Amino acid sequence: MQSFPFTAIYAQDDFQLALILCMIEPGLGGVLALGDKGTGKTTTVRGLSHLMQRSLPDFPFVNLPIGATEDRVLGTVQLDTLINDRKIAIQAGLLATANHGILYIDEVNLLNDYLMDILLDASASGGYHLERDAVSHWFESKFCLVGTMNPEEGELRPQLLDRFGLSVTVHTPLDRTDRIQIVSRRLQFDTDMPAFLAQYEATEQQLAERIATAREQVKQVTYDEMIQATIADTCIAHKVEGLRADILLLKAARAYAAFHHRKSVTTDDVHKVMPFVLSHRSKNFSSSQNPQQQREQQSPRDEKEGDSIRIKMN
Repeated sequence: MQSFPFTAIYAQDDFQLALILCMIEPGLGGVLALGDKGTGKTTTVRGLSHLMQRSLPDFPFVNLPIGATEDRVLGTVQLDTLINDRKIAIQAGLLATANHGILYIDEVNLLNDYLMDILLDASASGGYHLERDAVSHWFESKFCLVGTMNPEEGELRPQLLDRFGLSVTVHTPLDRTDRIQIVSRRLQFDTDMPAFLAQYEATEQQLAERIATAREQVKQVTYDEMIQATIADTCIAHKVEGLRADILLLKAARAYAAFHHRKSVTTDDVHKVMPFVLSHRSKNFSSSQNPQQQREQQSPRDEKEGDSIRIKMN
């Protein structure tokens, strides 16, 4: 099934940037998208997965239904093979299938507590043991966790909330031009998919290569004591519990710098990613910029006369 091009997504700038940062730095853990239904969140995540397969052909996208069984999530031992052939055959579950890819959960706040605990354990340890019928098998399970939720339908357990390195709020567009543009692109995709895909082929490849390069360079991005002091002071000022936010802020800032081909982190990099890291960790956090200003500064595209998207996040 062909996905809607990631670079053709319109008015999802914060969500796109947060996802890109997690692709560059897997240590960020994932993204929680809060907001309205029908705003293209699933389309955006699927588009990113398809984009990543340009440089990583086996990059998995796994959708974990909130009603999934334990066997479906963890895996099973195939008893018929064990009995008939006297061989141990293990079928991997969704968590193992998502290894080195994206694990996507829609309405993650409605996930039952038992599955949530399984998810937390796997996320914390980078894998899990499947224990079935005296058989024990270790599955590696390192994934980017992407969850969506409507806060009006229930809160998310703090333990799971903290596992999402980044968080964004996705709003229904209230600007007439935005709504027209979104609908027009969707109808073009549905009407003539080959032509629409061809229109965005160059920008898709450009972004895929840019992310791949940043993934290779992010560990070499340096930072100084001033950057660490800025991060520490920020977390103290916003009364953030624990030190996870400090670590994630630094990782996100390095990923942002790498995405812009920079070899060292700047204070501006820290401020750019700050809302993503702190918005769900601090009750008194509020960005100094309004959403429109953030969109203009963080947009992964720059509309060019008579042309489609150009990848540009400044």
